[in-house]
Amino acid sequence: MAGWQVGVDIGGTFTDIVALHPAEAPRTAKVPSRPADPVASILHALAAVGLRPEEVEELTHGTTRVTNAIVEGRLEPVALLATEGFVDVVQIGRQSRRELYRLDVPPRPAPVVPRERRIPVAERVLHDGSVARPLTEAAAAEAVRAALASGARSVAVALMHAYANPAHERLLGERLRDAGVPFLSLSHEVNPEAREHERSVATALNAAVMPLAARYLAELRRALPRGTRLHVMHSAGGMATPEHAAARPLVMALSGPAAGVAAAAAVAREAGEARVLGFDMGGTTTDVALILDGQAEITADARLADQPLRQPMVAIESIGAGGGSIVRLGPGGLSVGPQSAGAEPGPACYGRGGAEPTVCDANLILGYLDPRRRLGGEIALDRALAEAAFAPLAARLGCGVVEAALGVLRVADATMARALARITVERGVDGRGATLLAFGGMGPMHAAGLARAYGISRILVPALSSAFSALGCVAAEMSYMRQQTLRLPADPWDGARLEAARAALFEELAAPLRGHGVAEAALRREEVALIRYRGQSYAVEVPIAGLSAREAVGAAFEERHRALFGFASGEAWEVTGLRMRLSAPREIRRADAAPPGPPPEPFARGPCWFDAAGPVPTPRYDRAALRAPHALAGPAVIEDEWSTILVPPGWRAQADAFGHILMTRTGEAA
Repeated sequence: MAGWQVGVDIGGTFTDIVALHPAEAPRTAKVPSRPADPVASILHALAAVGLRPEEVEELTHGTTRVTNAIVEGRLEPVALLATEGFVDVVQIGRQSRRELYRLDVPPRPAPVVPRERRIPVAERVLHDGSVARPLTEAAAAEAVRAALASGARSVAVALMHAYANPAHERLLGERLRDAGVPFLSLSHEVNPEAREHERSVATALNAAVMPLAARYLAELRRALPRGTRLHVMHSAGGMATPEHAAARPLVMALSGPAAGVAAAAAVAREAGEARVLGFDMGGTTTDVALILDGQAEITADARLADQPLRQPMVAIESIGAGGGSIVRLGPGGLSVGPQSAGAEPGPACYGRGGAEPTVCDANLILGYLDPRRRLGGEIALDRALAEAAFAPLAARLGCGVVEAALGVLRVADATMARALARITVERGVDGRGATLLAFGGMGPMHAAGLARAYGISRILVPALSSAFSALGCVAAEMSYMRQQTLRLPADPWDGARLEAARAALFEELAAPLRGHGVAEAALRREEVALIRYRGQSYAVEVPIAGLSAREAVGAAFEERHRALFGFASGEAWEVTGLRMRLSAPREIRRADAAPPGPPPEPFARGPCWFDAAGPVPTPRYDRAALRAPHALAGPAVIEDEWSTILVPPGWRAQADAFGHILMTRTGEAA
């Protein structure tokens, strides 16, 4: 083995790859994604960086395969076994409506499992785990017979309160496997928590994407040499084995975006940044995330296609605003996205048949993108085509093409600033003091505009920023995360029960890591308790590593409650759940940092528009030429093969030894 570590992220527009080797400079590339053949996308990406599959020692992959299947409704038929009297939980849902004032819109999405494939099981477990109605062999046999008669190859089992006592689910699972059911999803394995609707839907979704995930991972495994270690990014920002991902494919629902957040957290730790806002702007979407003290925020309440996933996932706010987002003028004014020109035909300036104005076209019109360079050595940019696409829009607005392009970027930046507010203000964090970590193909070009719109004065553009999610695949630790309902009251306090729950979670999470050869002494454990005042609906996440005494846990809860809401009432409280993450350290074999270089010289100069007053002569620099300790004052444009860093007037950019570029505000931008 040549020792190459490779990360591949397949996005909606491009497939990114980063390859690291201790004796060579990093290799990176972007190739157009092939949605119909993602394995071909990976092989094409490997060829783009000059690697054959047999040269890859370790490949970690982030994918939107599961995400797209759920969003597009391409799901395998599922039979759902549920407690008698509760088979309609997946359809009844919650009382909230998607659109409160529009009666023409269905109040909730269609159920994951239709009524004819929802099968009642004669059994009943109570919330404390006690059995009110035993599951007999006859009842189990009848449920299995009905599941087989449904014709579904995938079966989901979600019994009432199985998180408290999974004995009945385990018995049904054994009988279904004995009957030859190829794909089986049990709720106490997928989501061992209360809230029957969310747990049932998550279990059914897991079963519905199982065949797709199994086929995809098997195809990918066949395409790689036997000696290549394969890992898959999961939605909590770590990597897992293909076997684990095939058994619980719902953990891949946010695989690609989570990879970018994992890389952002690693850079935040390396740079010593305590408060970071990850800003990933690609061709189709923009994803933002909050990173505190080197750790990404985690949520268990994520939704996809308006369905609850109920899995611990990186808390990502995703909006349909990217470089390929189409600009519309409607009754409410200009809007950006969520429709996208995608990779084919792409923005109008690509010259591949696109005719509608996009954000990318606006950046070319304003001079930020250089029409003399080919993106990735392949895609030529045509300013005349961009202006032709913007001309009808400008005419409707009653202004020039340049003014229309400036307005589009202001709208795009304001849209993204609202997404930043949702991940900061709603979590009790003042994001104005954070560092904006900008990556993705378009992130560094929009970072200064977004920072101005939100009030941020520091921007960090990491090395390999255009393929940062692929870098996150390489940099991610092997980790597993689990959240379990506990229902532990403060009075009377049962510390032994808390310790027992900890021990059980640890054993479950440690098993796959031990199986991968990780020594137990090397494991790193993180714990969060979900605590609330009695009578509240939702709990507060409180780190409790090393805490077991009632007084210590209570003090930690009140301190966290005070930080989020400004007060702590001192009322009775309870621990509703426990979340644990186990991770293993990973060696990243990258080359040494580049030595200091001479002051950079611009390779070109050209006009850029920063406001409607007129163009400003702006130098252009090759990013590889900007090395520590040199700095550039705006206006300036810094380019690499696939991305552009815009340094407006009033900003300063300086590189560090590892190729990260820190931008700071030096005055009021034009």
